[in-house]
Amino acid sequence: MIQPFMFLLLLLGIGLMAKNQSIIIAVAFLIVLKLIGLDEKIFATIQSKGINWGVTIITIAVLAPIATGEIGFKDLVDSLRSPYAWIALASGMAVALIAKNGLILLEDDPHLTTALVLGTVLAVALFKGVAVGPLIGAGIAYLAMKLYELFL
Repeated sequence: MIQPFMFLLLLLGIGLMAKNQSIIIAVAFLIVLKLIGLDEKIFATIQSKGINWGVTIITIAVLAPIATGEIGFKDLVDSLRSPYAWIALASGMAVALIAKNGLILLEDDPHLTTALVLGTVLAVALFKGVAVGPLIGAGIAYLAMKLYELFL
């Protein structure tokens, strides 16, 4: 009981020192759930569905300019005339495919989640990175591990 709370307090301290609002809010939310006793009921759901919720929220944010009319078909057609748009298209496809391998890694080696979370928290808190999700991190780790095994 005390170890998870202490770990969360450490992460809260890192978030406060780095002045990272996302880390502060996330950790404070988890601490409040623990303090009011809802952790056992809610944490399992957050763990199992949280990534999907986060991806959904990010997708909504990315698609909002389409819904508001800021981006339309003309913009899409015009953008595809640019070589940068084709690079962005290929990058989006690559990231989705890389993240797919992250699922495999997290299923096969769930203990690696701890290292991925710590790496994400450190990058967000100390280097003003963005927590884009453990699937992408796991996918990149999966690729790096396969390269490592190739040259071993």
